[in-house]
Amino acid sequence: MENPKTVIPFPKPTLLQIEGSDAAFPVRRVYCVGRNYADHAIEMGHDPSREAPFFFQKNADNLLQRGDFPYPPLSSDVHHEVELVIALKAGGADIPAEKAMDCIYGYAVGIDFTRRDLQGEAKKAGRPWEIGKAFEHSAPVSSLVPAERIGHPDKGAIWLELNGDRVQNGDLNQMIWKIPEIIAELSKLFTLAPGDVIMTGTPAGVGPVKKGDRIICGVDGVGTLTLSVI
Repeated sequence: MENPKTVIPFPKPTLLQIEGSDAAFPVRRVYCVGRNYADHAIEMGHDPSREAPFFFQKNADNLLQRGDFPYPPLSSDVHHEVELVIALKAGGADIPAEKAMDCIYGYAVGIDFTRRDLQGEAKKAGRPWEIGKAFEHSAPVSSLVPAERIGHPDKGAIWLELNGDRVQNGDLNQMIWKIPEIIAELSKLFTLAPGDVIMTGTPAGVGPVKKGDRIICGVDGVGTLTLSVI
């Protein structure tokens, strides 16, 4: 049915800007990798050994482009987590690691903002993390840069400055699970598809933000992202 009749208007699609282009990348799903840098796993009180990766999700409309981050309600402990973001142009189930890079359209810089207090309460109760992770505007992201332009970054600084102080400073080569492995493992659990976005984890140094803070973060060879907390 080309133009189906609907009882409510179609939801507005989530479109990511592509650097240097007037085209856009439509988002289907947003997957996130938990504790994928050893130092961050340690600072969160976990063993950084190479156990099977685990994943959680944000909603496509949690992605925020070209705007500042509104401090969310019901929390007094919101943390920043800078991440390399992957955008997929192809997918499938049980994708071999050696073919995973063929699925990638491009990369961006993102922040996984987390209501840490609500996440902690959910963990203690054995409940899902959505209230801590999947709230409005919780995933600011820079413009996408096509992989055909920059290649596939597997090393380089990933960093975040808070009010001029560099508080997160890692390297992509410190990821426990590398990009091909992330895609391969995720595709065992979900059938991936064009439009899927993957946030690949954060290095050590996560911490709280407050209204009025200024954040600049980046991934060398990919780009930067600048915003204020309002």
